[in-house]
Order: sequence, then C-alpha cells, then structure tokens
Amino acid sequence: MERVRQACRSCSVSQLCLPAGLEASELDRLESALEKKMTLHRGESLYTVGDPLESLFAVRSGCMKTSVLGSDGVEQIIGFALPGELLGLDALSVERHQCTAVALDTTAICVLPFARIEDLAAELPSLNRQLLRIMGSEISREQDLLSLLANKRASERLASFLDNLSKRFSDRGYSGRDFRLYMSRQEMANYLGMTIETVSRTLSAWQREGLIHIESKALSILDPEGLRAIAGNCVAG
Repeated sequence: MERVRQACRSCSVSQLCLPAGLEASELDRLESALEKKMTLHRGESLYTVGDPLESLFAVRSGCMKTSVLGSDGVEQIIGFALPGELLGLDALSVERHQCTAVALDTTAICVLPFARIEDLAAELPSLNRQLLRIMGSEISREQDLLSLLANKRASERLASFLDNLSKRFSDRGYSGRDFRLYMSRQEMANYLGMTIETVSRTLSAWQREGLIHIESKALSILDPEGLRAIAGNCVAG
C-alpha cells in the first residue's frame, strides 16, 4: 500500500495527470484515494461498453485504445491514451461507459475510485480545476478529430496524427523524434478513416522522401518541419 501511496510522487508524467497543480498536502490526499495499480497486457480490456462507472483510470505507462461499435458491428477507434492521460470520462454523463478501452501494449494503470475523487474534487478547488481542464482537453480532441476527418486529405490526416504523437511523447519527457508506434497500421487507418493500403503506401513514400524512417513499430521523424507542412494546422490524438 505504501508503494501505491507514493505512485503520484514518483510518476514521471504526474504533471500531465490529476496531480498537476496540487500542493504537497493536497497530493497526499489524492494519493490516499488511489485504490491500486494494475497491469494490462495487449488485447486485455480495462472496461467495455455498458460497464458501470466505478473508477477513473490514469495511464502510467504503455498505451490504450478506446473504441465503439458501429451499427454494422464494426469497431471504430476513437482515441489512443498515452501516459499521463485519464480514461473513463466517457461514463460521467450516464454513469456507464460509452466505449471500450483495450491495451495496445503492456500498460500500467492507476485506479482512482470515482466516488472518492468526486468527494476530493468538491473539497479541493485545484483538483476540481484540473479535472475540468482534462475534460476540456478531451472535448477539444474530439473536435479536432471531427475536423480532421471532415476537412483533410488522407496524407494530411496521417501527418497530423504523427505530428501530434510526436508532441505528446515530447511532453512526457520522451523523444519526439524517435518513438514507438503502439498502434498497428490497421488501427491507424481505422482511427483516421483511411484504408490500410493508403496508410502503408503513404508511410513508404515519406520514407523514400526522407521525411521519416520506419522499421516495424519504431518510427523516426527525420524532417519534423516537412511533416508539419503536410499536416497543416490540424492535430489528432
């Protein structure tokens, strides 16, 4: 339990998560609300559509995808969560999860019982503000995705996606130029409304042009400005 209580203090992405902006005494109270840490392996679900809201979840390491099923029963990926990001906010309105969250790699998760976080947020204005900021970021991300799918060509969508991943990894203290793509080509295509053939063909073309180097899941961005020029002003995450 003491290791769990020290999770926020030792976490390398705490300033992107709920602890951001909390005073030491407030952080102690947040750490006391941590129920446990858990580890998921690729393909394991954190929650599925219809599960009751019991906890919020903070990604400590690894990557999760969130998805829904269309009327035709086909999966539609709606997001990828990296370290420091919260999962479970989709359930706040009706107290049941509206999407499914699945691990894309071995992923460490901090479990935050919602009732305890709700009580703490009512007592700690700084925690309440951070929750609102995180929810605002989620709304902005959804708007970005809608704009991306509606207004951008396939190459612009993919470039925006990779540029956004670069920024998010950089924000977490990792390299923004050399990082691992947790998601498969098919998962990227699904998220971006593209075909896997278009994703693979575009990545190969960019590699020949010297914009990127990609080998399996290892990506190096060789020309960040060139990639941003293709992406334009739109981001996707």
